[in-house]
Amino acid sequence: MSNADRNILKLLSATPFLRELCPGDQEKVAAIAASRQVPASTVLYQEGDVCERLYLVSSGLVALDMCMPRQGCTRILTIGPGEIIGWSALFADATMAVRASALQDSTLIALPAAELRQLCDDDHDIGYAIMQQVSVALSRRLLATRLQMLDMFGETQPVTAPASPSAATIS
Repeated sequence: MSNADRNILKLLSATPFLRELCPGDQEKVAAIAASRQVPASTVLYQEGDVCERLYLVSSGLVALDMCMPRQGCTRILTIGPGEIIGWSALFADATMAVRASALQDSTLIALPAAELRQLCDDDHDIGYAIMQQVSVALSRRLLATRLQMLDMFGETQPVTAPASPSAATIS
């Protein structure tokens, strides 16, 4: 294993992303990965780009923005160390739904889409572990989106559930 591979393996094992994998499986993922230093303000991808890599943020911060004509761009989420971006890479012919750009100098671990999909197909333990992490990321993003929508619509009156009928009224 080269020094570069050892460094990537060290970066991967320092995050929760592949924590569930045995060292041998972590090495398989590290073998297809590349470390990438990204200066602040670098755009990683735009909305509509073909998703060619899944990225794991090792250090730094990456912004996810949605851009709309005549309305500009809106930050929807900031991704930090241990989190993933570009999860669409796990789906063939997927396109990006947001723009991703580094907010500060960052270190990313890039996993090429085709090789990652092949690795998941060939080794279901690795595929399952990766899909678990993607599920966690998607769950967090869905919650963040819900909270932003609540904030966007401002003050609302709480809705209370109707009182459940008492046992005496059930026939």
